[in-house]
Amino acid sequence: MMVFETERLKVRQLNFEDVQLFHQMQSNPKVMQFADGKLKNFDDNANELKELINRYTVVDNDFWIYGIIKKSDNQFIGTVAVVKDANNDDEIGYRFLENYWGLGYGFEICIGLISYCQKIGMKKIIAYVVDENKASVKIVEKNNFKILKRFMSHDLQLPETKYQLKL
Repeated sequence: MMVFETERLKVRQLNFEDVQLFHQMQSNPKVMQFADGKLKNFDDNANELKELINRYTVVDNDFWIYGIIKKSDNQFIGTVAVVKDANNDDEIGYRFLENYWGLGYGFEICIGLISYCQKIGMKKIIAYVVDENKASVKIVEKNNFKILKRFMSHDLQLPETKYQLKL
């Protein structure tokens, strides 16, 4: 099922056909270095994908992870998240396969996420960004997110910033 689209990308529900590329993304240390840092084997990633797919049918689900697909070739290239954080705030995030970095997809998907969140009635969204992740810092700041607080991330033990955008 299609969730939203941008000029070059489609965002849709994940399906199990995504498993190979999902695993490639989730087991890449460069991709995961600013996420949770944990690399999983194929079976663990396949099980995680199944759990994410199963959440689509959960009543009152507040943890939505979708696939990012390139329109030109229908290729899976990453994921977006619209989830509740520990403070019950609406958090967005995105992750791409490494070979799609530096092509403007992060900025494009962030604009699409902002529009989608407005459309479904959210009043504000937040994003957590590890300070070392210069590309994501640039994206949220370019999209007018404001700094709420700086702190040391629990899982990665790296300086991190919580940003907010009022919609």
